[in-house]
Amino acid sequence: MATTTTDAALLQLIWLASPALPVGGFSYSEGLEAAVNCERVHDEATAAAWLADQLHLCLSRADLAVMADAMHAWRNGDLSRIAELDRWVLRTRETSEMRQQTEQMGRSLLEWLRTVRPLLVEGPAARWASIGSARTEIGLTYPVAFALAACASGAPARDCLLSFAFGWAENMTQAAIKSVPLGQSAGQRILLRLAAEIPAAVDNALALREDERQAFSPMLAILSAQHETQYSRLFRS
Repeated sequence: MATTTTDAALLQLIWLASPALPVGGFSYSEGLEAAVNCERVHDEATAAAWLADQLHLCLSRADLAVMADAMHAWRNGDLSRIAELDRWVLRTRETSEMRQQTEQMGRSLLEWLRTVRPLLVEGPAARWASIGSARTEIGLTYPVAFALAACASGAPARDCLLSFAFGWAENMTQAAIKSVPLGQSAGQRILLRLAAEIPAAVDNALALREDERQAFSPMLAILSAQHETQYSRLFRS
């Protein structure tokens, strides 16, 4: 059977969502390990609730909303907007490890793009830094870099956000399995719950106006700050 454009787009989004994508997502728990350390998360139920809250209160209102705006900007060649969104992501990372995560994963995704779609990186992505940015080298935060990669698929923005969110859910479920710890069956049940809630989180992100986008999760910021000096840890965040 002939491969259609829709088939190709879907496969590219599955590729981007894969935990095998070499961007280092597996090495971060985004504060979950600190929540386990202080016993806020201690079993399957509390892990599932924690991640569902993070999906709706953090990812939906910040990174997913940024990614939707960034996809529109990439497709319209609006590099000033790209730089503005990238700076917003950096400003709203409340701890050094959260900032390092988005910078490292964004940098790794750009390196991956250089190997599979070099024209994307050599084109607008290579020029964005000169538009309102003080950086001296090319770099993008992860949601902005993912938006660039997703644009290449030609898929609708909603499908691209679903891919981003599911990739996040897989990485975070694996972090829960390792840090709580949990069995694989418990992890699959958590992933099932997150998958059921992702569409609503994506729709909320797409409906947000710019002045409604936010990154306000004080307990997560506190736990992330504590994690930076946590004595024993598996993850970088």
